[in-house]
Amino acid sequence: MIMPHPLLLLFLIFLKIVAAASTGDDFTFNGFGGANFSLDGAAAIDTNGLLRLTTPTRQTKGHAFYPTPFYFKSPGGDAIVSFSTTFAFAIVPEEADYSGNGILFVVSHTTNFTATLPNQYLGIFSQNTSSNTSDHVLAVELDTIYNPEIQDIDNNHVGIDVNSIRSIASRTAGYYDGNGSSSSFKNLTLRSGQAMQVWVEFNGTGMRLDVTLAPIGKPKPARPLLSSVIDSKVVLDPMYVGFSSATGSFLTSHYILGWSFKLNGTAAALDYTKLPPVPRARPAKVRGVSKLAIALPFALSSIVLLAIAAVVFVVKRRRKYAELLEDWEQEYGPHRFSYKDLFRATGGFKDKDLLGIGGFGRVYRGVLPASKLEVAVKRVSHDSKQGMKEFVAEIVSIGQLRHRNIVQLLGYCRRKGELLLVYDYMPNGSLDKLLHDPGRAVLSWALRFRIVRGVAAGLLYLHEDWEQVVLHRDIKASNVLLDGEMNGRLGDFGLARLYDHGTDPQTTHVVGTMGYLAPELARTGKATTKTDVFAYGAFLLEVACGRRPLEPEGGVEELVLVDWVVENWKRGSVLKTSDPRLRDDFPVDEMEMVLKLGLLCCHPIPAARPSMRQVVRFLEGEAALPELSPAYMNFSILSYVQNEGFDDYIRSFPSSSLGSMSTFSGS
Repeated sequence: MIMPHPLLLLFLIFLKIVAAASTGDDFTFNGFGGANFSLDGAAAIDTNGLLRLTTPTRQTKGHAFYPTPFYFKSPGGDAIVSFSTTFAFAIVPEEADYSGNGILFVVSHTTNFTATLPNQYLGIFSQNTSSNTSDHVLAVELDTIYNPEIQDIDNNHVGIDVNSIRSIASRTAGYYDGNGSSSSFKNLTLRSGQAMQVWVEFNGTGMRLDVTLAPIGKPKPARPLLSSVIDSKVVLDPMYVGFSSATGSFLTSHYILGWSFKLNGTAAALDYTKLPPVPRARPAKVRGVSKLAIALPFALSSIVLLAIAAVVFVVKRRRKYAELLEDWEQEYGPHRFSYKDLFRATGGFKDKDLLGIGGFGRVYRGVLPASKLEVAVKRVSHDSKQGMKEFVAEIVSIGQLRHRNIVQLLGYCRRKGELLLVYDYMPNGSLDKLLHDPGRAVLSWALRFRIVRGVAAGLLYLHEDWEQVVLHRDIKASNVLLDGEMNGRLGDFGLARLYDHGTDPQTTHVVGTMGYLAPELARTGKATTKTDVFAYGAFLLEVACGRRPLEPEGGVEELVLVDWVVENWKRGSVLKTSDPRLRDDFPVDEMEMVLKLGLLCCHPIPAARPSMRQVVRFLEGEAALPELSPAYMNFSILSYVQNEGFDDYIRSFPSSSLGSMSTFSGS
């Protein structure tokens, strides 16, 4: 036998590898009988060819991945190639009105998700809902549960996820029927138990991902349901493609009927005639029959007594959890919490869960029963229907704010005589407590500086970077809350107002806290971004000096913090106003800049105050702080506010009482 030359043998092996690679960029499964997939958890392939991701079991998850990874970057370069995929799926709940979460189509650098969670995390993500660029996970979610803690839009949506369960884009499930301007949007119910088809198309040149949904058998709609540009950093060769699903409290089965995938081209169409049928949902169980059969022999009098007791119990229960719900609130459904859930979350609003009491209500810590999310619930009294519709509309709009330095407003609930606002819970409490409560450890300057920078970034987002202008109107240390990593977040939007960019705000009612109120408010009554900047300036001085804006127990010179800092600035001793508890342990240039910036923000002339964009640039060291205006040389905030009509307020509401809690936090 003649052995081939070693070089020839290597060449033949190379040709075989090249041939395999050139034909390994696509696949099509019309049913999965005999398919070789990487499966774990509850995932399995049924005898009829269905890829079943979950069984009707609570708190379970399942993964199914194509066993061979794909290379999404072009050979010899960093350019990312395009791909196209389509799959047919069905979500079949045990009970028609309830479904256990949903399905993810996943592109990931790994197939090992043993440490991930079911429920709203869909078997791919963990409780860390912030984006982690090291995860390298791109997913399209088909979700049937509304989870406000991860910013879901409703309980029937499609979303695009990048390294986090919080979608970067989402839309209520449905499709556009027709072409161009004549197309109409038609809703689809993901948990209907009916088969549907998804098309996912990724353009590597523009990093654009399009997702389209339609009933099974219907041609692909011309207009995608949603689109988003994807960060190229998510791609890390090689990558696996597959599916993940999870259940929570409701029994549900999740199925994939067929799947087609292709790199650098259009995925092959599915052959609907070859797809396995979707199992029907089990008929609803008739409950209580056995009890009824046992109860029938009982005397009629016993039945009547039981019925009366049951009616009394139901009436009392309904009164206990009764809510106020009007027709105009239907559109706010996803943002509305049930009073029953909030009552249970807070243990019946017991004092042991009371976080604080402010001028506008009490704040309680709670844990939502379904998601186990920690929240802060503020109970605000309201005795009049006047303006309630507009107020709730603004609350819902503010709930759409998304920024790392803004406390997330999750939603609301209404009862007769009160409004409940639900916020993210901040475990490290309010900055007011850490600054001013005796016995607390002294906050380092580095932490203080990071907090004021974070609050400035949050205010810039409110004033300029969101779709509308948001006036907070109550910026103060007790409304700056600290998350688990001690990041400063601006909270309590109960007084906030919105208006469109380029228009004039219509607020004419003076609200806020003395010491933080701009002097022009007494004359005009109109809150503006400049009045927010004034309050932020008072907040800056409070953090740097470790003193409240008004100190009635101090001497005349020290009554108003701004005046005291101004006088020291005129004498060239502004650094003497820094918090003595810091023991000069701070960079002098940073402390001096913060003190002078606080004075600049509190300038008596609104036009002389910087915008929040300028404030952020000063704090980030991107611009030099200008010299203070000579108008400060002979200016007294105290005399100005007295002349403007604030004198009675200062006498009636000393700073010690005005630092009342408005916190959505603990400790």
